[in-house]
Amino acid sequence: MPSTTARLRALAPLTALALTAGVGLTACGSDDAATDAAGDTSTSSTTSSSTEASSVTVTDPWVKAVDAGDMTAMFGTLTNDGDADAVLVSATTEAASMVQLHETVETDDGSMQMQEKDGGFDLAAGDGHELAPGGDHVMLMGVSDDLLPGDTVTVTLTFEDDSTLDVDAVVKEYTGADEEYSDGMDEDSDMSGTDMSEGSDS
Repeated sequence: MPSTTARLRALAPLTALALTAGVGLTACGSDDAATDAAGDTSTSSTTSSSTEASSVTVTDPWVKAVDAGDMTAMFGTLTNDGDADAVLVSATTEAASMVQLHETVETDDGSMQMQEKDGGFDLAAGDGHELAPGGDHVMLMGVSDDLLPGDTVTVTLTFEDDSTLDVDAVVKEYTGADEEYSDGMDEDSDMSGTDMSEGSDS
């Protein structure tokens, strides 16, 4: 019959093997947990970084050429590629002293008149919104310098969640869209009745 000492010697390798396997399983489990945690963090980061501005693109942005001190507008097509609605609430640029979001409405006498758009422009998820002469546009008033064809104007769009999008719009010559401004919305009194029909088509 084997002695107690012999039996202990025989069990020693098995005990060591079991301990090694246990350590390996523990380490593997820790790696899996770390991977899961990293995945959760990545998902959370992606979700939190999604903004209205990051979902919106502006196609073919352009601005009408004007002289310093005059007013002009930015046009283009806004597209919301996100899964949630977005709202464009304001805009700014260093090229003008004042910027407003405008719509064009028909007056009682049948003429077209531009006025500030209350609440901004709604951009439905997966849909587009055109900014065009004779329609909605971003109005630049009190232009600081001559805007010549080929120049670029950077306009910063601000959305309802306070996220922003910088748009580089090329300056073009344009004739058309004979609208007037509504009373009381001019930057200066001598701008009342000004339209955007000066210049020539590019």
